[in-house]
Amino acid sequence: MSRRRAGRLGWNVVGIVVFAVMVFPVFWMISTAFKSNDQIYGSTPSWFPGSPTVHHFQAAIDRPYFWTDVKNSVVIVVVTVAIALALSFFAAVALAKYRFTGRKLFIVLVIGIQMLPQAGLIIPLYIVLARHHQVNTLTGVILVYLTFALPFCVWTLRGFVLGLPKELEEAAMVDGSTRLGAFVRILLPLVAPGLVATSVFAFITSWNEFIFANTLLHSGSKQTITVWLSFLYGGNRFVDWGQIMAASSLIAIPVVIFFLLVQRRIAFGLTAGAVKA
Repeated sequence: MSRRRAGRLGWNVVGIVVFAVMVFPVFWMISTAFKSNDQIYGSTPSWFPGSPTVHHFQAAIDRPYFWTDVKNSVVIVVVTVAIALALSFFAAVALAKYRFTGRKLFIVLVIGIQMLPQAGLIIPLYIVLARHHQVNTLTGVILVYLTFALPFCVWTLRGFVLGLPKELEEAAMVDGSTRLGAFVRILLPLVAPGLVATSVFAFITSWNEFIFANTLLHSGSKQTITVWLSFLYGGNRFVDWGQIMAASSLIAIPVVIFFLLVQRRIAFGLTAGAVKA
């Protein structure tokens, strides 16, 4: 076996090991969700459910505020992703195609905001939202999520727009199209893969976020699904791991569905957005 083939085989083995380590928690979560309590709390661990049951899923769904908090999470995610994509797209076009006063400073601030630890901003953001009566409201959570989603989206889309040739837009204007028409017909379709890539980041970040939602939302009817999930653990000595794993599997389904819908454009969008950063 040549050295090149041996090296490739070694990297393949490393990749398989890393993949197995990353996938095992997900496998164990789904497997436990379908196990009976005897298997879950038995002295001998089992890899697969002996007699699969959906009892834990039904118990999780029947708990108070499940569907209400799912609706809250959907509203927060949809609004956050829509506003983040719209604002970041226009900001990225302005930063990539126009020269204006404070442009470089704005780019530096976009990078700097991403370096700030989110946990360190909980108290300042809580005080600001409390002054404007936005604590324990979905609007307040959306504003906080936009604070962290927008810089990344702007930075990614800016790199993507920089990779688009200016000649395409100019050729459309020469053919009689207005600047707005060239923008809608030429620029917008070409930026679609970048919009998809950034939407995935905004969606996953907003859907899985817990710390800010747990701090800002106090009422059970206004909490997100991740905060609802934390109450399954409770403070009792007995922990219903089957129900927790079932609820976690249900919460992961929207992310998986969204990823499958847009996965064809994700790789191209991410690589294209990194061409000229």
